[in-house]
Parts: sequence; structure tokens; C-alpha cells
Amino acid sequence: MTEKTTDLVILGGGSAGYSCALRAAQLGLSVVLVEKDRLGGTCLHNGCIPTKALLHAAEVADTARDGAEIGVLTRMDGIDMTAVHSYKTNIVDKLYKGLRGLVASRQIDLVEGVGRFVGPRSVEVADTRYTGRAVVLATGSYAKTLPGLEIGGRIVTSNRALELDAVPRHAIVLGGGVIGVEFASLWRSFGAEVTLVEAADRLLPGEDPSMSKALERAFRKRGITVRTGVGLRDAAQTADAVVAGLDSDERIEADVLLVAVGRGPNTTGHGFEEAGIALDRGWVRTDEQLRTTIDEVYAVGDIVAGPQLAHRGFQHGIFVAEQIAGLAPHPISDSGIPRVIYSTPEIASVGLTEAAAREIHGEISTVTYDLAGNGKSQILGTAGAVKLIKAAPAEQEGPVVGIHLIGARVGELIGEAQLIYNWQAEPADVTPFLHAHPSQNEALGEAFLALAGKPLHTHG
Repeated sequence: MTEKTTDLVILGGGSAGYSCALRAAQLGLSVVLVEKDRLGGTCLHNGCIPTKALLHAAEVADTARDGAEIGVLTRMDGIDMTAVHSYKTNIVDKLYKGLRGLVASRQIDLVEGVGRFVGPRSVEVADTRYTGRAVVLATGSYAKTLPGLEIGGRIVTSNRALELDAVPRHAIVLGGGVIGVEFASLWRSFGAEVTLVEAADRLLPGEDPSMSKALERAFRKRGITVRTGVGLRDAAQTADAVVAGLDSDERIEADVLLVAVGRGPNTTGHGFEEAGIALDRGWVRTDEQLRTTIDEVYAVGDIVAGPQLAHRGFQHGIFVAEQIAGLAPHPISDSGIPRVIYSTPEIASVGLTEAAAREIHGEISTVTYDLAGNGKSQILGTAGAVKLIKAAPAEQEGPVVGIHLIGARVGELIGEAQLIYNWQAEPADVTPFLHAHPSQNEALGEAFLALAGKPLHTHG
């Protein structure tokens, strides 16, 4: 066994791992970054980037289909999936090439191979052991399935769904979380019949119920069949179809069944428990500094319980690198992390749901501003709303503890919303802000005017 030492060893080259490597190298640390597949991880190759490329293609398809409604004589003749995949792959490849160049420019030692944590601060790859002053575990997540449901053929996870060479005529999407609603949305835009099945009583169970209800209404209007409060009982494949049996005794036949029941922490088979890392239902146990149960060993990203978001992992990596380098960064609060679902319509949120706000703060007040009053939203032809939650009765001052938006392109509004939430701003702090006219940002301004007790374009 060859022995090599360095300041920092990172196991996993996804968003959390590579951001940690880049920041640590920037701070003068020597870094070994171990990745068994392609640098960039799930987000770059099988998640955020390729799915959003497909969703943009879906938006273009909808625009072409509906052009005549605004006097532009376009039409949607079909989807060339070969060309769509080429577009998607070109984007991924450019980002991948840029990332590899950036890692190389920082003199980071990128080790391509399967790594195993052997403790106390060592990772083995083939016949080489890399030992660091500190180790960061960043092994990411995997697509979960259901007991007894075998993945293969016409039963696929999101990884395979990204590579389908034709648009399914009818697709069943099992799971109404982020991945499920995004694929349901893009397949519908591509012309497929879609049935979306969710065992919980509403779509997006982690979001505010008002957003879930609005999305379900929008999906039904688009022709997406939504089945909530019902689970999958069985699934069988033939040469030409897959048949799903639901708990409601309904049987649905389709070309493909997408299993989108969430992602689990990828912590099995990497030597964690054997080396003394404590796990909790598969998640690595950490404190708020992301330290594990072994000194100078940290965990970041999707293997730490909380929202599985690339930008959370990215910030985890920077936070840990700065700690190891001797700085004193502020711990990351999950509640202040923005969330965006890129369906049609989009949903974006930061902070607490109404139910969580009541549980934590007691008496609260809320305002919902309808995008029907926003000029740019009318130009875009989108319905939607902005919902604000204040941790105080209507007649009292208090911080805004939840901001929830639904409508076309509202993901672009979440930056301002994040600042408002994380600064613990009160409505009176926000109302002096000027928002360009006409813009959807104005909807945030109007909502805060209403929450401050002085609505202009709404009743109250």
C-alpha cells in the first residue's frame, strides 16, 4: 500500500465535494479529491443541469404551441429527442470541462477511482492510502425505490428518464415530490399523457399547502392526471407497456413508470460505520459545524439530514473548508436555504410553512398577493401568487418567517426573498424598496405593502 499525506482528503466530487476542494485550495491547503465517476456528481450529470435543460426545452415547446394566442404564428410539430439530448449534453459537457480545468488550475490532486474511508483520517483508493490532516465525506445520494419494485425495462428512475430516446405517449410518475412534478411537467409539455401518483394527501408535502393546491389546480388545467392519497400496490411489464396497480384498485397502463420517491444518503459500502462514523437511518450524524463522531472528519451535502439541494451542499463544502483553514464561518441554517421547483408553473420558497410558523411562533399573520394584479405576470400569461408569513398578529410588528411563490419564473425572485428572510426583516423594512416596473419583482413589493397594512392594488 502506497502512503500519501496531504492537508485535506475529500471523498466525493459532487457539488459539496468540489466546492470544498476549490475553497480549501484557495485558502492554501493541499487537497486530494477522490471521485469514482465524473467530477460534478449527480447535479451536473444526472440531476439539476440536465433536468433543467429538458425543462427549458419544454418551455420552448409550450411557447411554440401557444404562440398564436399572442399573435405569433408558431406551431409545435413534435419533439426531436436526439436534438434535445444533444442540446442537453453540450451544456453538461461545457460545464464539466470548465470544472475540470478549474480544479486543475488550483493544483487539486483529482484521484479517479472508488474510495473507501478507513479511518481515522484516511481514504484508500486501489493500492494507495491518502491521509489528511482532515477528511471530508461527500458521497452524495442515490435514487430510492419501493420494496418489491424492480428497476429496469419500462420501470425507471430519473437517471434513465433523462436518456429516453422518445417521448412516452403515456407516462406514470410515482411520487409527487420535486423530481416527480418536474418530470410530469416536462413530459406533458412534450405532448405525453401523464398520470402523477402521490401517496401523501397532496403534491410537494414539504411545501406550504397553499402552493401544493395551486400546483395541483395548474396541473389539472394542463391535462395532467393527479392521484393523491394513493400508493402503488404492484407493477407488471409486458413487451409493450407497464401496468401499475394502485391501492385504490385502479390499474393504469403506460409506456413508462418513473419511480421518483426521493433520494437516500449514499453511505453504504464506503466504510463509514466500520471506521466508527455514527449513522442515523443512513444519514451521517453531525453537529452544526458538520463534524462527525470522529475528530477532524466532516460530512457535507446529501449525506447530512436536511434538504437535498445542490446549493446546500455547495455551501456546506465552503463552510467546512473555511473551518479546516482556521476561519470562523457562520453555521448554515436549513430554514434559510431557498427552494425552487422548476415545473410549469414554478414554485419558490424560503423559510417556514404556515403550519410550522404557527407551531414555532404561536400567533402569526399571512398575506397572499394574486399575480393577477401584476402587469408582467399578465404579459407572461401566468397565474400564481406570493404568500408571506409574519411571526406576529396583523396589527403588530414582527419578522417575516416564510415567503412562498408560485407562477412562471418565480424562481428568479427567490434571491430577494432569501435576503428578506435571512435578515429577519419586518414588513416596514421592505416596503421602501423600489421594484422595477413592469416586473414580477413588483409582486413581492405589493405583497409587503399589504402585510404592512397599506395595500395599494389589493383590497384590505
